[in-house]
Amino acid sequence: MTTSPAKPAPAKRALRGADVDRLVTGEGVLIEVPPTSVASLVIAAIIDYVVIFGVYIGSILALSRVASSMSAAQSAVVTIVLTVSAFLVVPVGIEVWSRGRSLGKLVMKLRVVRDDGGPITFRHAFVRGLIAIVEIWTLNGVPAVICAMISTRAKRIGDLAAGTYVVREETAMKLAPAPWMPPALIPWATGADMAALPDGLAMQIRQYLLRTASLSPAAHEQIGRDLLGRVLPLVAPPPPREAPVDAVLAAVLGERRRRDRERLQREAALRNRLLS
Repeated sequence: MTTSPAKPAPAKRALRGADVDRLVTGEGVLIEVPPTSVASLVIAAIIDYVVIFGVYIGSILALSRVASSMSAAQSAVVTIVLTVSAFLVVPVGIEVWSRGRSLGKLVMKLRVVRDDGGPITFRHAFVRGLIAIVEIWTLNGVPAVICAMISTRAKRIGDLAAGTYVVREETAMKLAPAPWMPPALIPWATGADMAALPDGLAMQIRQYLLRTASLSPAAHEQIGRDLLGRVLPLVAPPPPREAPVDAVLAAVLGERRRRDRERLQREAALRNRLLS
């Protein structure tokens, strides 16, 4: 007899991803990266609009001076090429080359990133640029402003299609406090062999430890046991039998953080010796 898979509890599903405006470091540290404001987006867009449109008009004027030596068909082809280059090829190329910045975004200290906080690729920039032809250049940016005002991340239509949003580059990062290291488990943690924690697992442990007060007793027990079952194969010898689940998870996370910090310090010291 087959049974349908059980649906994860709401609390467990909530722990599987970071909040909408947060990134996760390799140690599972949540870093809040707030999206920019609509006003900043509009100012950056106006700067880009003036520069791109000015370059386009200059190119058309330069073409008109040499158009007398060209046929009508040649002139039409060159005009199309200049238009596509000015409003699609150049903006997309700049965003890809600068990893998410245009001239206006550079002035306003903004950057386009993926929804997960990573750098954009050609695909993201191309989708944004292609849709910008309609929502910005053809309709004067009205749909983009309306969509950005409605969206929680100030996304225009191109961002919704590409899976991107715009962040402020100069902003204070807020790090969630690190889980405490249980003193009773320090001897075990420092002497145990620990493999590196996968990023997703480290993030879930950190979120679980920071949110235990908001979980129901049943969810607290279920999620804690599930995380512990995934951690134990990475640790030898196992923790003391009487150790609470939360304490073991906090000890593993804290010890991995300490070892990673010491490893980075050793590598930095080695580089300094080799380069000095």
